[in-house]
Amino acid sequence: MEENTLTAVDRLREFALDQHGYITTAQASELNVSKAALSILAKRGRIERVGHGIYHIPQVPFSQYAPLMLAVLWTGVPEAALSHETALDLYEVSDINPFKIFVTVGKDRRIRRKGPEKYKLHYQDLQPNQITWREQIPTVTLPTAIKQCIDIGVPSYLVRQAIENGRNQGLILSGEKDNLLNRLEERNRQ
Repeated sequence: MEENTLTAVDRLREFALDQHGYITTAQASELNVSKAALSILAKRGRIERVGHGIYHIPQVPFSQYAPLMLAVLWTGVPEAALSHETALDLYEVSDINPFKIFVTVGKDRRIRRKGPEKYKLHYQDLQPNQITWREQIPTVTLPTAIKQCIDIGVPSYLVRQAIENGRNQGLILSGEKDNLLNRLEERNRQ
């Protein structure tokens, strides 16, 4: 099938496959699908509007990671990444069970729209080497997530478990392990 024979829904679906079924109006615009066309497709039931500027493509199967991708896209900012307890959980290195979806955006960002109560926004300027991809979602690196968890007071046993398992899985270098353990001990002395 040639590129120019793809319908708007086909183009949206192809893009949304890499985002757990979601696409933003800005991304749709890059695919030459206008806001007006999105609105028409939503009225016809071909796509679903799920939030301000975010659509779900029903032809893409729902995954367990879809709510995490939705949280990142909800921010509307390109540097948004899963972080803190959510990132720790995604790495599967501890028994942590977050009640909220933690997302970090730049310090200077001000997100005015109210999000679901299950979202917890943090403001921190992350360096490019602090962000990676997990399950096709921008996520802070494991050492960054552990530092964030130390800083917000996650119980020490969960942090230690994450450090040990992260090191055993090769997600943390030996020098990083020592630095993280020292940071945790410093917190515990305060």
